[in-house]
This record gives sequence, structure tokens and C-alpha cells, in this order.
Amino acid sequence: MIRVILTDIEGTTSSISFVHEVLFPYAREHMAEFVREWQHEDLTVAEQLDIVAEKSGCDRTDIDGLVRVLEQWIDEDRKETALKTLQGMLWEQGYQHGAFDGHVYPDAAEYLRFWHDRGLRLYVYSSGSVKAQKLIFGFSSEGDLTPFFSGYFDTNVGGKKEAVSYRNILDQLGVEPQTVLFLSDVEAELVAAESAGMRTCWLVREGDLTETDKRPVARDFREVDDQLLQHR
Repeated sequence: MIRVILTDIEGTTSSISFVHEVLFPYAREHMAEFVREWQHEDLTVAEQLDIVAEKSGCDRTDIDGLVRVLEQWIDEDRKETALKTLQGMLWEQGYQHGAFDGHVYPDAAEYLRFWHDRGLRLYVYSSGSVKAQKLIFGFSSEGDLTPFFSGYFDTNVGGKKEAVSYRNILDQLGVEPQTVLFLSDVEAELVAAESAGMRTCWLVREGDLTETDKRPVARDFREVDDQLLQHR
């Protein structure tokens, strides 16, 4: 019986275009100003710059060089935890200043509420930082959805295409793998979760539905509920 739902964000609860056409450009546009303003004022920013310097080989005192590395990582959509942390801090400013709202599909918002009210425990696992996850749901186009979630996971538990990451999540949740349903639009992530024993559902929101007998496929959260949760 499914008792826990673990969901991806990009392409699953939220549109890929919002991330790539709104969030990433905002972070790239404001990264240089943000780093220069807060490098000596915020310990978290300083710690992330330390990591960027170590990972890239750039001189830690070369702020312009570190900014160029960060901008390149944004362009490459690199899943670097330091970048994700800094992006999350930047996006917080954007949300608070009303530059944008977090995009969440209406069906996702409806069923997150519904599943929460039915007693399911809801968690997020995304390559974006926990801060960024809370922001997209806290400042969403569908209202504040954070009260419906019991917790959040990012790449601190490991990469999303690695089975060990899902085992780490299971260890933290303290539940049996078969009681967890993982929702994602990326097959490699689903395969990794399945290797850890989780149940999965493949979200295909656009284009032709993929035909496979390896796992359920759904167009939206309503179909997830119809196929997997109505008679749990």
C-alpha cells in the first residue's frame, strides 16, 4: 500500500519552461551583482564560493572568474549543489520582490491537497536546493502549497539518477520501499528509484504517451490517482 509520495518538480509538478525561461535567466542576470554584494556579508554565500573555487580550480580571490564559472554552469544546467544554493538565494529575492510566481500545474496543486487530506505523506526530491523547492511551492501560482509537504530532498542525498540516493531517502523516511511512490518525467530517475525498491509513475505531460510495461505512465496527477491511488 502506498503511504508516501515523493515527487520531482521540473516537468512533473511544474513546467520545464518556467525553470529554463524564467528562473535560470533571472539567476544568470543577477548572479554577478548578488555575489559581489554578499560575498563578505553572508557566510552561506562565502561557503558556496569556496566550493565553486575548489570544484572549478578558479582562484578564490578572483570574483569575476568565479562569477563566470557560475554563469557557465547555469548555461550548462550543471547539477552543482553550490550553484543550486546560490540560485535558491537569488530566486528568494525574485519571489519576494514579485518578479515572478512559482509555476505549479493546477492538477498537481489539486491532488497534492487531496492526497495530503487523505493522509498520504508528501515529499519533494529535486536537483534544485531545498530552499528553491520551498520557494516554488510557497510562492506558487496556485497559492502556498508548503503546508502539504512533510519534507524536501535535494542533491545532498545524491544524484537523482543514482539508486543510492533513493536508498538514502528511504533511510531518512524510515519506511519500506514499496510504500513509496516516486513521480518523475525522467526515465533514468525512475529506474534508479525502482532499483531502490520504490514504486514509480512516469509523468508525460506533453507529446505522445510512452508505451511501456515497466511502469505506469500518466498525463497528469489525476491519472496518477486513477491508476495507483484510488483503491490503495
